[in-house]
Amino acid sequence: MSMATKAGSMNVTLGSRLSTIRSRRVVIEKTITSADIIITDGKISNILPWGKSRGSQLLDVGELVVMAGIIDPHVHVNEPGRTAWEGYRTATQSAAAGGITTIVDMPLNSLPPTTTVSNFHTKLQAARGQCYVDVAFWGGVIPHNQVELIPMLQAGVAGFKCFLINSGVPEFPHVRLMDLHSAMSELQGTRSVLLVSTPGYGLVYKSISSYPTQYEMFLTSRPDHMEVAAVEMVADLCLQYKVRCHIVHLSSALSLPIIRKAKKAGAPITVETTHHYLTLSAENIPPGATYYKCCPPVRGHSNKEALWNAILQGNIDMVVSDHSPCTPDLKHLQDGDFQKAWGGISSLQFGLSLFWTSARIRGFSLPDVSRLMSSNPAKLCSLEGRKGVIKIGCDADLVIWDPDSEFQVQEKNIHHKNKLTPYLGFLLWGEVVATVIQGTLVYHKGKHVLQPTGELILIRTVDSPEPDAPYY
Repeated sequence: MSMATKAGSMNVTLGSRLSTIRSRRVVIEKTITSADIIITDGKISNILPWGKSRGSQLLDVGELVVMAGIIDPHVHVNEPGRTAWEGYRTATQSAAAGGITTIVDMPLNSLPPTTTVSNFHTKLQAARGQCYVDVAFWGGVIPHNQVELIPMLQAGVAGFKCFLINSGVPEFPHVRLMDLHSAMSELQGTRSVLLVSTPGYGLVYKSISSYPTQYEMFLTSRPDHMEVAAVEMVADLCLQYKVRCHIVHLSSALSLPIIRKAKKAGAPITVETTHHYLTLSAENIPPGATYYKCCPPVRGHSNKEALWNAILQGNIDMVVSDHSPCTPDLKHLQDGDFQKAWGGISSLQFGLSLFWTSARIRGFSLPDVSRLMSSNPAKLCSLEGRKGVIKIGCDADLVIWDPDSEFQVQEKNIHHKNKLTPYLGFLLWGEVVATVIQGTLVYHKGKHVLQPTGELILIRTVDSPEPDAPYY
């Protein structure tokens, strides 16, 4: 396979173990430089001035950007159990096509959920041999499973997620305040993190049965103040226990002052928002267009702009997909009922392009993109030092892309199992050309390596148990 690029050429085949990647635009920390990235045994072993390498498996990409591979810590793969919705093979193929080199799989909506060590082993077995990118895993906190938390950390989950309201699936019930206290008490002294879904706590959603096809009615049923109250509760607990906490899929900019105040007071708290909250606006969602539904909901244009300003000011730590697919019937397309439809948006493959399309006109740089989508997610998942940056000793996980190329999202190019997404027909900037994982070329222009080679990553955030001491 040969690839002509902007002043570069590529004569290596999919599946090749590369020894050098050469580019005029390599993103290293806060700079963009010309460089040769030297790869040995899947790791970055050196970074040389451009043109100095004499490696045999050399990939010269010319003016294309080479950046640390994207890490998406918020992906619902749904396997085992709900593989009609998605699965490891299709999810990781779409990830590779989007320049994502590591995903972290959420503990739901698989059956069983990742809420016990036994269930975690079931998930690992399901994922084995299917993954085109590296995959790590979150565990789940549900009522009364606190005795499973440390054993799950010892087994290799990166941390835990919990819901403060109905999760949408019965096997993953939401937690109460006493459950949060129990979980945080268990996690004290570990390097783990508790991810909290905060659309609301202890509040009842308003019914929209009178106008189920009107998006405005659905949005009104989930007001900002519900999210604000939940974020405030988590921030207070984070300060009390000094356990790392992470707010997932923040939709309401009104929550940000609480998070800023908590950080200033010393709380180890971080926050993410998603591509749909930064790209879509409530005012533009047609009646009955249930493929736009997610929870918390896409809010108005002014809220979207406030989220962008918060990212510019450093008050939002990362941007993720929250890829949450389902089968088309669960979206109730025929009757357009927002109340009945599954809440989730599919976007895994297009995250980098979605973000860059808006970020490029708002003053963001390529190093900003890498920080928000690679290095900061790596820190969240305790993968810093191994992934998320181009640095000697780190995995050679790289995305090769053209930020100046525009393309249209078309169904035929989508690798997700279910193609329904609000982004169909969108014109996006920033086309992914190739993806390299641990030095192996796994994706190039619509084609994947034949055999999946992704690693199932077990993360250590707690010391292994000491063997029982002998009795004398």
